[in-house]
Amino acid sequence: MSRQMGDSHRRFLQTMMANGIVDEQGARKLIAHCCEASNTQHNPDKLDDFIETINLKLQPMFMQITKGMSEDSGHQFYALVNMAETDVTRMSSDYADNELELFRKTMDLIVCSEKGNASSTDILNSADTMTTKKLKKSETEHLLNRLVHDKWLNEKRGEYTLSTRCIIEMEPYIRTMYQDQVKVCHICRNIAFQCQICENPTCGIKIHNPCVARYYKGRAEPRCPACDDFWPHEIPEVRRPKSQSRK
Repeated sequence: MSRQMGDSHRRFLQTMMANGIVDEQGARKLIAHCCEASNTQHNPDKLDDFIETINLKLQPMFMQITKGMSEDSGHQFYALVNMAETDVTRMSSDYADNELELFRKTMDLIVCSEKGNASSTDILNSADTMTTKKLKKSETEHLLNRLVHDKWLNEKRGEYTLSTRCIIEMEPYIRTMYQDQVKVCHICRNIAFQCQICENPTCGIKIHNPCVARYYKGRAEPRCPACDDFWPHEIPEVRRPKSQSRK
């Protein structure tokens, strides 16, 4: 198959550069639109081949479109990743030094927490320990809103978690900086923050909620895939993309 970069690939890349991340369903629609606008043939079954063609051209620039999974829904996403910068300095063009310091502190709170989240109160308190210029409460709240808007954090009822974009783009940094705290999902082997944990003290494996849903679907009795103890947590249902939910 030809790996020639065309106008449709360039249109897709421009949108990725503007948005940073898109879910699989959105990527398929975007490719179809780019191919139609460029008057080129569209093959809906060749999504990964289409993206690989772009990645081959991005390689000399240390950029890559990388696939990752949403911990919340289990759906696949594609993010444009700067491979040359492996920590939060990749955000330096959009955020000031003290804002990046607070983001690092927020990551510390989330990664080191038992449930993979941090409350707005804890984040506001951490702002008091900053070594760079301290942020006022209103500035911290505004920054948190920006980080959510820019898809670096998720927020629900005052609790903040790392977004899908953040986990995909910052994975090397997270694995290096928090190697003693970070565990991977026993099923998909991706980093696990939002997950269920085996209650056997000698086991303690983590499984993403969407992976739990898929793994235990149709099984009569849920047992830990590692130690075979009874899995006591509620088994969620498999979540489908909205376009498939009515089928």
